[in-house]
Amino acid sequence: MAESSIEKKTEELLRNAVTSLGYELYDVEYVKEGKEYHLCIYIDKIGGIDINDCEKVNDAINPILDEADYIKEQYFLEVSSAGLEKKLRKKEHFEKQIGNKIEVNLYSKIDNKKNLQGILKEYNDKFLLLEVDGKNIEIDFEQVANAKTVFDW
Repeated sequence: MAESSIEKKTEELLRNAVTSLGYELYDVEYVKEGKEYHLCIYIDKIGGIDINDCEKVNDAINPILDEADYIKEQYFLEVSSAGLEKKLRKKEHFEKQIGNKIEVNLYSKIDNKKNLQGILKEYNDKFLLLEVDGKNIEIDFEQVANAKTVFDW
């Protein structure tokens, strides 16, 4: 779940531009899918994101990325909503979710389960504390494969 240097640099480069348009720059992912690279910019705002928001941010950040020209591979730029069930990858993502329900997928089983859903009680760089069915479970952060918020439909 660690950020790459391209992700960090992109976030630093684009944060002010995205914020000045009235959006939160929620996350940046640089991923390889098959033979193609994708630079994914996830945005958020109160009330949600629609296609016009994505287009507006795309138009604003494209020239910034072109001018900076630090990504050597050819890539596809994708701007999208962070979604209702947001990925939790950064310290600030977890901190904002303390007291809320999250889902955690693990590399190895805890209590005979690799997927846990519960209330995030505490988080730091080493572990997170999840309340599952009234029981507190301390999870070593290195065991977390991925995590996300849970939207109750």
